[in-house]
Amino acid sequence: MIKIGTVPLDNGIPKICVPIVGRTIDELVQECKYLQDKIYDVVELRIDFLRDVKSLDAVGAALDAVRRELPQSALLFTFRTKEEGGETEIPEAYYFELIQYAVKSGKIDAADLEYFRNHDSVREAVAAAEEAGVTVVMSNHDFDKTPAFDEICSRLIGMKKLGAHVAKLACMPQSAKDVLTLLSATENVKSQYPDEPLITMSMGKLGAVSRISGEIFGSALTFGSAKQASAPGQIEVTMLQKILQTLH
Repeated sequence: MIKIGTVPLDNGIPKICVPIVGRTIDELVQECKYLQDKIYDVVELRIDFLRDVKSLDAVGAALDAVRRELPQSALLFTFRTKEEGGETEIPEAYYFELIQYAVKSGKIDAADLEYFRNHDSVREAVAAAEEAGVTVVMSNHDFDKTPAFDEICSRLIGMKKLGAHVAKLACMPQSAKDVLTLLSATENVKSQYPDEPLITMSMGKLGAVSRISGEIFGSALTFGSAKQASAPGQIEVTMLQKILQTLH
């Protein structure tokens, strides 16, 4: 059973992940406090929003602050690169330095690793994460389009072959058919790997149905917004929890 912290990514009702996107330590602390009366399973620290993210000391201070506020929460550490819809552009060498720093900090439970980075460096980061007991969520994001069915399946399976504990893919639909393509590909890969978690979503308003249908098609985690959304189409976390419970 793959877990993020103590949260199992099993079949059934999807777990809920809430991103926090503060640009300063104070903003991150306020976002953490805002979550105190919310129902969620995992917190994603979107460190690419941090104004001083190019300083490892600042990143360390952010991790310390979040852990102080949310000592028991399962924490996913993510730097979303500019190429995949993130806030800040950094050299790839620093991207991996940042991941390794977070993995070795003892403050995180999972790390996001982008699939289309240098594969040798990805493998090194996976090895470091496994040594530290950190779950690897390997990801790919396309904010422009939805890849073809075969391509989605190929990417998700490729992530697994590269060492992902969890394979994640998010893409932007241009039509209802694109949403169906994403859901169908998710079901196809899940049927081949029934005991391994996937995370998929179709973004924007058109793809909102994909954020609540994971129990049917095989996505183990869905993202809901708290104070601020980190991607288009995220449903507010309290409403998301109610919808999932109703559908379940």
